[in-house]
Amino acid sequence: MLRTCLLFGFATLACVGLSGCREEVPVSFEPNMVHSMKYQIQEGFSMDQASKDTTWVVDKMFGTPNDPKLPDFAAEDDDLASLVTLDRLVRASGPVGEEGRGLYRTHCALCHGVTGNGRGTTAAILNPYPRDYRMGIFKFKSTPRGSKPTEEDIARSIRNGIAGTAMNKIPELDEEDIQSLTDYVIYLSWRGELERALIDDAIFELDLEAGDRIINPDLATSEKPEDKEVFEEQWGYAVDLASGIADSWLEAEGDVIDVPKPPAELPVPNSRKEYDEMLKGEKAEALLASVETGKKLFVGKIASCSTCHGEQGLGDGQTTDYDDWTKDWTSRIGLKPEDRDSLLPLLARGALPPLNAIPRNFAEGIFHGGANSEDLYRRITQGIDGTPMPAATFVEGEFEKKDVWNLINYIRSLQAADHDPDSDPVLQESVVSM
Repeated sequence: MLRTCLLFGFATLACVGLSGCREEVPVSFEPNMVHSMKYQIQEGFSMDQASKDTTWVVDKMFGTPNDPKLPDFAAEDDDLASLVTLDRLVRASGPVGEEGRGLYRTHCALCHGVTGNGRGTTAAILNPYPRDYRMGIFKFKSTPRGSKPTEEDIARSIRNGIAGTAMNKIPELDEEDIQSLTDYVIYLSWRGELERALIDDAIFELDLEAGDRIINPDLATSEKPEDKEVFEEQWGYAVDLASGIADSWLEAEGDVIDVPKPPAELPVPNSRKEYDEMLKGEKAEALLASVETGKKLFVGKIASCSTCHGEQGLGDGQTTDYDDWTKDWTSRIGLKPEDRDSLLPLLARGALPPLNAIPRNFAEGIFHGGANSEDLYRRITQGIDGTPMPAATFVEGEFEKKDVWNLINYIRSLQAADHDPDSDPVLQESVVSM
């Protein structure tokens, strides 16, 4: 019944979001007004001109939702040219229903928004909220905390969906569709991160209150050589920022974490089903001993998993924290997420009401970033970017990397069953069917 209601509700919202399922989604990228407003609150002066200047830069470099482009310097660099291809951007962008185009707005924009700001039509009723790509932070990846994901990390999330969320696997997408959407997600993130970086640097490097400009487009057509020189310097600075962001994406491919094999004597099942089968065989004693070791680590002071996940792993420990997407515009500028009155100027400009970051309830068997043991190893050793979950702290003789496998076995023992993807809310299907 709940599944049916969700499907009906999402379908209804989808029609509302698409203005009766007939009118086209707006074809301009939204400025990041929340990012500008947080500085306006913090610094006490208007950010309107800075926001307009920044919008001009990112539109000039990256085009529009219907006519995407890449920065000129990207075409001159073979590595950057391979990171995101224009052919794939064209395929992913554009209106719904246009032949050979419109993948992103058909399958993704309803939740993630046309701009990739995580604020599509259905976003406010989802928990967790859809990803806002503009911070350049992604939770589920094969690279260390603080690094960008690889292209395959993003493709995997699109290909398989995110367990336990409204982001479902979309069967009708072929591999070229997935690669096109992967490029488009990187494109939106690149564009959005540059927009943020220009505002950030302006706050710390310029005197905006006195009238300094991030960029003044009028100077580009001035007949005065000194004006053109100023413009070229401003534009060059923006190019340097954009290039640095692109480099961080390229570096991710070399940052993939190699997951070591478990010790030969240690059985590590990849699912609850495998766990139950092992308990019936010759590996049962070794597995149960590992589970007991893992339990001690789980509730111990060093690994300290129970602080957030609760002593029984039910996700009932620390439940009042927030993710970085919320902290970015609340606690980091001195605002309390619980004080809704103080947040009104930001909520009015597109911020979604803060939601607590609730730790995983392992009994449910839902692992958003993948349920196999390699995925869990990376989550434990590296933490989850953008969330309160930190990377593991190892102490020789007390909690070492090899002990992570014992933790994984204990977590596996807490699962009631493996997750059934068919139990996830159906959102994408309702959108595609219209």
